[in-house]
Amino acid sequence: MGRRFTVRGIDAFGKTMEDVKIKTGFGGALTLVSLSLIVMLTVWEFVDYRRVRMEPSVLVDRTRGEKLVVNLDITFPRVPCYLLSVDIMDISGEHQTADIHHDLFKTRMTADGKQIEEATKGKELAGDAERIARQKATGYCGSCYGGTPPTDGPNPGCCNTCDEVREAYVRRGWSFVNPDAVEQCVSEGWSDKIKEQATEGCNIAGKVRVNKVIGNFHLSPGRSFQSNQKHAQELVPYLQGDASHDFGHVINHFSFASETEDEFVGMGGRKAREVKKALGIVNPLDGIKAHTEKSNYMFQYFLKVVSTRFQFLDGRELNTHQYSVTQYERDCAFNNKAVEKQGGHQTMHGYAGSPGVFFNYEISPLQVISRETRESFAHFATSLCAIVGGVLTIAGLVDSLVYGHMRRLREGGAKTGLGFGAAQGKML
Repeated sequence: MGRRFTVRGIDAFGKTMEDVKIKTGFGGALTLVSLSLIVMLTVWEFVDYRRVRMEPSVLVDRTRGEKLVVNLDITFPRVPCYLLSVDIMDISGEHQTADIHHDLFKTRMTADGKQIEEATKGKELAGDAERIARQKATGYCGSCYGGTPPTDGPNPGCCNTCDEVREAYVRRGWSFVNPDAVEQCVSEGWSDKIKEQATEGCNIAGKVRVNKVIGNFHLSPGRSFQSNQKHAQELVPYLQGDASHDFGHVINHFSFASETEDEFVGMGGRKAREVKKALGIVNPLDGIKAHTEKSNYMFQYFLKVVSTRFQFLDGRELNTHQYSVTQYERDCAFNNKAVEKQGGHQTMHGYAGSPGVFFNYEISPLQVISRETRESFAHFATSLCAIVGGVLTIAGLVDSLVYGHMRRLREGGAKTGLGFGAAQGKML
């Protein structure tokens, strides 16, 4: 009858007697190295376990009806604030000219970049004409001087301000070249302001809200408005000539944001801009300097805007946007001479367009979602066991190989020293 099965028979951890264990100096040194390696790898694994990672994913952007906030801070060293206008148009047909001024501030600058006065809201710059119009007698109806009068608005059929006369001229198809002959422009001191600010620059900063569709945001001289369902751009005649003004500029800051971004506070009490910087989101246009000495010059920036969402471990979410940009510039003055580009190709540039700085933005249909994650404790425990077991196993194999090799060397040396020799060809 065979032996009865016992649990002792399946013991995988066989024991050896203390008096049969052989301890060597190499084994002791290998033990110290193994312990040091285990401690070092354990510390690294713990640091990795506590590290917070961002795992990005790309999904289709399903948000609807949101507004896009454009933050900007741009300095024009050679364009007076009085001549600078801001306009936004998008693919939906919406054209913003008045409402966008509520959060934009214009600051007059000297030629060497110093501030002349406190920043004033863009809407207040056009307020001089409005105040003069209110001071006039009730029922006043100014002449449009042959231009096509407005058919709607507060005073249909009348041109009570210099700007309204200019718009009437554009509707008629005439150029507005002599403001000194227009009563409204003289009473508003329009020409005097132009001459007073002729050598000044302008800084425009703030934010505007636009529809989240393909659009165009531009800064240009004069004013733009709708005429017969078309967009009309009326340029100020005083900008003619290379020696007067140009649209060289410095972009101090330009970014896109969501409407709720200003309310976000996270990552140790930091605001959205600091959080975005810490997360590695950069604005490619920040610090860009563009220079020209030609007044009839157009700068264009083509932007690809991508919606981005950050989901943090504490449950907070930051909805924002990042963008890429391609820059293009050209002279709008008529020039029918072909320019030779690299590779020997001849390129003819078009001259249609108006001087200014144009930001053409396109919304990506995709959304980038980055989630904060951290390794689980189970993963940390598994890695810790793998470190300890792996190091000890490899150390045991190394010790066995070294000990076996040294033992064979000793045995071989003992055999060569047993007294075997030869004398006259005979074994002794």
